[in-house]
Amino acid sequence: MNTNGKVSLAKICRFVWHGLYGRMLTNSLPPFRVWLLRLAGAYVGKDTIVFRVRFSNLFHYGYSRVRIGSNCFIGDEVMLDARGGITLEDHVTLSDRCSLISHMNVGFSDHPLQKRYPTKEASVCIRKGAYIGTGAIILPGVTVGREAVIAAGAVVTKDVPDRTMVAGVPAKRKKRI
Repeated sequence: MNTNGKVSLAKICRFVWHGLYGRMLTNSLPPFRVWLLRLAGAYVGKDTIVFRVRFSNLFHYGYSRVRIGSNCFIGDEVMLDARGGITLEDHVTLSDRCSLISHMNVGFSDHPLQKRYPTKEASVCIRKGAYIGTGAIILPGVTVGREAVIAAGAVVTKDVPDRTMVAGVPAKRKKRI
């Protein structure tokens, strides 16, 4: 947004471009989808399957902050907020409808809550072999440890240690695995 309260034409163009590209991603077959992600600037390792994923906030940095390792599985209707960065190491599974959120923003710079809740960008990292259950939400700045399990519907607000299962809202440690 510029100083007179209007959204710039460049930002509108980036928003439209990434929206159209996202539609093309959604409507393509998984092998072609991986190729399109690489073409757009994301890193995607070998033998990774990407079903109908939705990326958000691409108009900031494009796909350059998206890194997906080898042998990963990303299920249907997964939402990845690319603004703060998303890293999935090898052998990560993201079940259907989970969300990885890498930024928080209450609105435009003149929004009354901006002073109390300034924009925050913080990458999300899912370490090797971790499993994220259906509908789970991972918040900005969280690292999920190696071979950790996030239960379906959990809201993860803090880092999860290696080989630990968490569940609930907010997610709490249930057991060491």
